[in-house]
Amino acid sequence: MNAPRVLYHMVRADFLERVRRYSFLVTLAAALYLAYAVAAEKVWMVVGQGYRGVYNSAWIGALMTVCCSTFLSLAGFYIVKNSVQRDTDTRVGQILATTPMRKDFYTFAKTLSNFAVLACMVMILMLAALTMQWIRAEAHSFSLWKLWSPFIFLALPAMLLTASVAVLFETLPVLRGGVGNVVYFFAWTAAIALGATGVDDPTGLQLLYRSTRTALHALDPGGPENFNFSLTIGGERAVRTFPWNGIDWTFNVMLVRLLWVGAAAGLALLASVFFHRFDPARSWRKPRTQAANNVLDFSSEDRAVSVPAPVSMTAAHLTPLVRTSLPNSANSRFPQLVMSELRLMLKGQRWWWYAGAAGVLVGQLVSPERDVRAGFLLAAWIWPVLLWSQMGCREARHATSALLFSSERSLSRQLPALWTAGCLVALLTGSGVGTRLLLGADWHGLAAWFAGALFIPSLALALGIWSGSSKAFEAIYTVWWYIGPAHQIPGLDFMGTTPASSSPGVYALATAALLAAAYWRRRQSLGYV
Repeated sequence: MNAPRVLYHMVRADFLERVRRYSFLVTLAAALYLAYAVAAEKVWMVVGQGYRGVYNSAWIGALMTVCCSTFLSLAGFYIVKNSVQRDTDTRVGQILATTPMRKDFYTFAKTLSNFAVLACMVMILMLAALTMQWIRAEAHSFSLWKLWSPFIFLALPAMLLTASVAVLFETLPVLRGGVGNVVYFFAWTAAIALGATGVDDPTGLQLLYRSTRTALHALDPGGPENFNFSLTIGGERAVRTFPWNGIDWTFNVMLVRLLWVGAAAGLALLASVFFHRFDPARSWRKPRTQAANNVLDFSSEDRAVSVPAPVSMTAAHLTPLVRTSLPNSANSRFPQLVMSELRLMLKGQRWWWYAGAAGVLVGQLVSPERDVRAGFLLAAWIWPVLLWSQMGCREARHATSALLFSSERSLSRQLPALWTAGCLVALLTGSGVGTRLLLGADWHGLAAWFAGALFIPSLALALGIWSGSSKAFEAIYTVWWYIGPAHQIPGLDFMGTTPASSSPGVYALATAALLAAAYWRRRQSLGYV
């Protein structure tokens, strides 16, 4: 087997398949908009006491690299985390399992294909940095090395590490599904916070912190000891500038960046340890009895095989559907349909899931302070995230769309029942806070709580129908939950954790818009438009 040739074609096939997806184009559009925000001075990198660097090649390259490495290391994970699962769904994995390909070769190839997709986005942003150099440059000198070296030594290793983590998550039994999508966001947050501890983090924030601090202290030795380094979106602009000529790429700096590359290669090899090589007997989702039934019995080769006699085919006649009885029966059976959707959501949940939900609910009821109750509400509405994420895409996942949508009035009954079941999950898990707000006659807080309970399943339903996958909701909702309600950001706090940050009217309108979008998309998929 010509290993380099096989590796090239595997990476090339995966790359071409990924770049044709809408998710790739959406992420690339978001990255380009981020580059535009940098050029339009909507995104700032503030150091010291309100300083920013002069817009030269070094500062523009560093600023674009920070935005690139932080954003793409998060969004890019959800773009590339499906390569192994796709081979399983398309049965390509069964073909690969018959070849002499080693497991480590496969996981390494998948890591490189993931990296190729992310590196393509980095290269496009490198070209965008050239445009920004022409538009925003405040210095007459131009250095392509200073402009692009942060992309090469900071962003690309971060992308390689993201690519290897995505493959590792796909090979681990628990993390390959929705749990891994949620866990990765908190792992990414911890990696970003790693720079604050003085360790050279994968994105290079600590390296930029030390370099800019050295340059600013050389300019003002008597400056304050506390040195700030932050990436600011909007807000007050830095009014003072200082010259910065870029990172000094010393041997120690390059060695640390190579260590992150080595860590990415190590994770790719570690993934091969857990990779099941498309063996159904080693699949954690399949019961042993089912796997045993799938094994062919060749113990008796001379066993006679009985061939059934041919059966004549006759035309089938279906009983005509009496439409006059449908309205009353549809109305009377809607609660049963809602309960059926609720049972489907809760199917497979273990006892500890119910124990956790009950514990959070008790905390909402007995907590004396509003801030403590808001903390329990945060936990209550992140706990069922995997229940909501299956809304609108369960049919596509289990290939039951043709069966479900061929039933009578599936659009007018099944879709409202599914949304109602999702709202019941939100209302029940957060009922402790709702009850306290009702008893305390806090009508504004109750309205914000109720709007949030309707908004969450509406967002899940719309994203599930439009994307056909649970990954979009799991990624977007987790980030939104962390940025908005967890930090009580006005305009983004859909839970109304504080009166100042709540916007019930805005999220009530957003709920209506999301439901309209979900209805229109489902109607279009059924051929009504």
